[in-house]
Amino acid sequence: METRARSPDFLKDPTARTLLAGDLEAVFLPAHGMLGASLRHRGEEILRRVEDLEAAAAKGSSAGIPLLHPWANRLAGPRYRVLRQQVVLDVSSPLLHLDKHGLPMHGVPWSFLPWVVTEAGRDFIKARLEWSTSDLLAVFPFRHRVELAATLRPDGLTLETTLIADSEGPVPVSFGFHPYLGLPELSRANWRLELPAMRKLVLDRSGIPTGEEEPFGGFNAELGESSFDDGFALMKERTSFSVAGTTYRVSVDLLAGYRYAQVFAPKDKDYIALEPMTAPTSALTSGRGLRFVAPGRPFRAVFRIGIDGAE
Repeated sequence: METRARSPDFLKDPTARTLLAGDLEAVFLPAHGMLGASLRHRGEEILRRVEDLEAAAAKGSSAGIPLLHPWANRLAGPRYRVLRQQVVLDVSSPLLHLDKHGLPMHGVPWSFLPWVVTEAGRDFIKARLEWSTSDLLAVFPFRHRVELAATLRPDGLTLETTLIADSEGPVPVSFGFHPYLGLPELSRANWRLELPAMRKLVLDRSGIPTGEEEPFGGFNAELGESSFDDGFALMKERTSFSVAGTTYRVSVDLLAGYRYAQVFAPKDKDYIALEPMTAPTSALTSGRGLRFVAPGRPFRAVFRIGIDGAE
């Protein structure tokens, strides 16, 4: 099967870092949001929407494995009030990406967030983002630092994110990740998706949680014509999701810090996103499920993408 082409410009960036472990290879772009831009098993690309990162960056679109910060998914509107801070977002700002309803989506796009590498090795990279400039504080007026550590092992990739609040005051926590995953061997309809029992968040027409929840007994079947764009509250913090074919099984294992998830699997696309979230969609506007980091203290969240490939 033909291997998917890599984006020629971003992956040739001299700051790009390649991690190697066994049959796995991962590429991260510290200068561009610490984006996970490639994850390959024996040359087969596991990530999706990485074919043209230049175009994704120009549109403000997510791709690969992006950190969604300071909020995951969308906000109910261009304003929110948290910790006595009233924020009115400038929807014309290049630091915002809007969905089809004109709602602010996925925080500041990955391509606008340069990170500084603090440690690196053959199978490990750690980088830091300082949230302290005036343009970033206009979007999210809470000074803090984010540290992201990526560790590659022969059976998967672990991402550990630590948010450290500034001494000035507490910081709301509503970040998440949006890993776009796919299997190289089968068409999307034949992928077998396994989801655990959770609480499904009832959404309005704009995809914003209403505050109501419904039981969800799980899912374990081929995708077929099924589609998902649903938010969930986890019943256990340590939770696993997976998608499998005949020779590959890819899991997203939530290990610490994540209490919510989004499953995004449009039936006309060859990818699925199993998204770890620290808070539900639009927690900054509703306050539901929103947690806070005390001044000078850390908040830690960890998830792993496991890959079981053919021998």
